[in-house]
Amino acid sequence: MPVITIGRQFGAGGASVGRMLADRLKTDFLDSNIIDEVARRLQLPKEEVEAEDEQPGSLLARLLVALGSASSEPLMPAEAAAWTPPNAAPTFDTRKAVLQITQHVIEEAARGGNVVIVGRGGAYILSKFPAALHVFLRAAEAVRVKAIMARFSITSVDESRRRLKQTDENWTSYIKQVYGHDRDHPAHYDMVLDTGRLGYEGTVAAVLAALSSRQPIT
Repeated sequence: MPVITIGRQFGAGGASVGRMLADRLKTDFLDSNIIDEVARRLQLPKEEVEAEDEQPGSLLARLLVALGSASSEPLMPAEAAAWTPPNAAPTFDTRKAVLQITQHVIEEAARGGNVVIVGRGGAYILSKFPAALHVFLRAAEAVRVKAIMARFSITSVDESRRRLKQTDENWTSYIKQVYGHDRDHPAHYDMVLDTGRLGYEGTVAAVLAALSSRQPIT
């Protein structure tokens, strides 16, 4: 049952490639937006989340139910770890992200197998999970600037380049402050692929080929 984590540079197509892989493999798909929304809406005390850890499958089911909850009050326990992005978004205080719940979401999804996880440090959270394939996607800046302009309907190259720089800095800072790692270091991944050179289809094909050729875990 495949478990794939995808780290990515902004504009390198992480969500698109992740969704394509999930469709081909007929697996669940978790990207950072889904994970953040679950953590924001989930109304569970820390002790209950820890207790759920002993019941594989139950936490993820409750997390998915939480997505349909009408509650919009975020769970922010005082003891939760925090980080400080260099370019904070004015509409969302990332410093109050519920990191522990984020980690539980990813760990529980991996236990169930059949999932593609994009973003939020999946490669670090699941670094000791033997069945996971860790992928990092990159592309030349010019390729990513063009992709960001198309995705967000930005007409200015300078504005697209500014958004790319700020988002990449935030993502890099998140991994550095929370996990103490340089997310661009290839040693953290099984594969580093250039989506600008391979294209999304070629990237998906490379991951699927790697997945099929892996030695069975014993």
